Amino acid sequence: MGLIHIVFGQASIPVLAEAVAMDEKMSGEILCFEDDLSVGPLFILDTPEGRNGRRLFWQQLAGIEPVASAADEEVPVAPVNEETDDADRFKSLKVQLKADPEQEVWIWAGQNARDVCGYYWLVSQLYDFAGRIHIIYLNNLPFLNEKGAVFYPTHLHQILPKEFLKAKKLARAISLAEYELDGDEWHRLMNENAGIRLLEGGKKIKGEPTLFYDKELQAQSGKEFVKAWRVVQQVTGKLKYPVMDQFLGWRLKELIREGKLESKGELKTIRDFEVKQPGENITTTENPTTV
Repeated sequence: MGLIHIVFGQASIPVLAEAVAMDEKMSGEILCFEDDLSVGPLFILDTPEGRNGRRLFWQQLAGIEPVASAADEEVPVAPVNEETDDADRFKSLKVQLKADPEQEVWIWAGQNARDVCGYYWLVSQLYDFAGRIHIIYLNNLPFLNEKGAVFYPTHLHQILPKEFLKAKKLARAISLAEYELDGDEWHRLMNENAGIRLLEGGKKIKGEPTLFYDKELQAQSGKEFVKAWRVVQQVTGKLKYPVMDQFLGWRLKELIREGKLESKGELKTIRDFEVKQPGENITTTENPTTV
């Protein structure tokens, strides 16, 4: 019987798959949940109405930044029906666990809001399988990089495959108390329904409004036109736990729509347009478009 390894986001799959191939004790399938629960609405997500609200959120982002146009850049894009796909994946997981009482699950989580929120979502629904669900939370742990230097990764994809073989020793069954406390935390996050969720350390998630990064995006835009991707890069470069590029790109376009920034170029991906603060000091002869 192989394990079921759970990760949050496609970027984690290649390195974990390579690690699993190195150790027969880790053999099993990798199940990836795609939706980034650290951004967007969570209210009553355990109901059809809540799931529909989340689909509308992704449609809002996708309507401004079409999925197809982002195929050639590093922006993580979630399809509009991603949450539904994750719900189907979860149903299949429960079917497997019910069919095989010996089946065990390892949830892998890096020290970032996406993985921690994904963990809370899962653990709130897996109480019936207590004792068989394990967590490997790489919280503030040192690893070796390709040059042999020590570093503290925040995401699984930053870790070398051979280093996962050490991390597996951290696997432990989720306790009954954690099912209760972390399940309560998930319901708190749903009821709070913040625009974004930030990891403050450990497993502590703090909700912030959707507008949280707007001032910083405006400040980095400056008085002259600069590429949108560079503005996003400058903002994320200051963050210990970066928020997804697609979300910040959407916020830039909202600021343009509200007249708080000016732009030129097509408002597709963050590599297709430039932004600046409203007003004079324009060094180019082109007229900016204000959306």
